[in-house]
Amino acid sequence: MGANTKYKDSVFHLLFNDPDLLRELYCALEGIDLPSDIPVTVNTLEGALFKDRANDISFEIGGKLVVLIEHQSTINPNMALRLLVYIARVYEKIIDDKKIYTSKPIPVPRPEFFVLYNGVSAYPDEDVLKLSDLFESTASLGIPDTASPSLEVVARVININHGRNEGIVRKCKTLRGYCAFIGKVREYEKEGHSLAEAIKKAVGYCRDHDILKEFLEKNASEVMNMLFNEWNWDDAMEVRFEEGREEGREEGREEGREEIARNALAEGASIEFVQKITGFDIETIKNLGHCSN
Repeated sequence: MGANTKYKDSVFHLLFNDPDLLRELYCALEGIDLPSDIPVTVNTLEGALFKDRANDISFEIGGKLVVLIEHQSTINPNMALRLLVYIARVYEKIIDDKKIYTSKPIPVPRPEFFVLYNGVSAYPDEDVLKLSDLFESTASLGIPDTASPSLEVVARVININHGRNEGIVRKCKTLRGYCAFIGKVREYEKEGHSLAEAIKKAVGYCRDHDILKEFLEKNASEVMNMLFNEWNWDDAMEVRFEEGREEGREEGREEGREEIARNALAEGASIEFVQKITGFDIETIKNLGHCSN
């Protein structure tokens, strides 16, 4: 199996593409209970955004809330900006554009944003990503930076790795099973198995121990291919950008490294990953990210 940078789906999306499971997941994330008769409508965007990567999950709850959930194995500092684009597209999808020009106020579902993290790098139990953190400073223009920007996106980042945020994970059986499955894959990798073999063994273990059993029996082959491609995304990018770095080194051009950094950030790479492939310090990478927005 080769790394596929064109995938438009993920194991997480496939698993939670069900209204009842999304209700359960949302209740766990917010620590609330919703009546089972409140309708949940999936409206995840179709088609590719941001270099062939679409949003993971979007859904409405009772027509009052619209929730976007992204699943990440590396935290992208530009995620709040991506979520801004996603929510604009979702609103275009669910709101009659003709009503925008009427004289009456249009009721708009309140947005909520979540990023669920299960990567291997150290990360706190919870964090927040804000769109305003990406804004350019206007101080050089003689205009003071405002504490309350006219536009904001705030996303809760929740670490769902094994042993983290157990209160949330316990409240959602499907999320608990997903975390256990990913944990087994990593366990088998540490034992020396290849990624493909680790995924295969984890699927077998979970089916034998009634962890996502029905889901894995129905989708075993698809899950193995999806997860293999997902986990090879960073590896594929590293090879590609390493080649570009070598070309830039041969030409002796600093701008070559800067272009590599911008491209990697645009493709969703983390600051740590960009630092690894370019050698730039974190502040330089952040500045390059701002310039590319």
